[in-house]
Amino acid sequence: MPPSIHPPDLNLAHRMTVLETERLALRRFTPDDAEFVLRLLNEPSFIENIGDKGVRTVEQAAGYLTDGPIHSYDRHGHGLYLVEQTATGQPIGMCGLIKREQLADVDLGYAYVPEAWSRGYAFEAAAAVLRYGRDELGFTKTLAIVSPGNAGSIRLLEKLGFSFVELMQVAPGGEDTALYERVDPAAAL
Repeated sequence: MPPSIHPPDLNLAHRMTVLETERLALRRFTPDDAEFVLRLLNEPSFIENIGDKGVRTVEQAAGYLTDGPIHSYDRHGHGLYLVEQTATGQPIGMCGLIKREQLADVDLGYAYVPEAWSRGYAFEAAAAVLRYGRDELGFTKTLAIVSPGNAGSIRLLEKLGFSFVELMQVAPGGEDTALYERVDPAAAL
């Protein structure tokens, strides 16, 4: 991957680490992560399963981060986090809890670059996020929305203890989206 336009302040990034697992660090995004996010948002799998965010430049990606995850940290105290391999510091995706106006509860969101698929990273990061949401933020119910045809994400959600609720439209007139929920008052992951 090409170097970022503005190299991140590693000390600042370390202070912004929210969660660590055996192989991963999840930290708050900064605008310096725009180049990686530009790539992630334009992966064919992201566009097919999550949607086209219309982000085509590094500047637009920085705006996406500022208006999305970074704004969510300020407004809700949580959001999507950058997922990095601890051994290399290489960013591989995003995972976190999102508060959407259309949903009554927070929902689990995640996306990864293809080279990170099928290595257990998505489960490892999501399980850590769910524990954090329960233990630190007090969420006992978490939702997830997924394209009905995204079999890989559905398997992951079921492995994490989510159950199908219904098909719904997140945006009026939009495509059907599968809504899943996980109620977790005290169970450990």
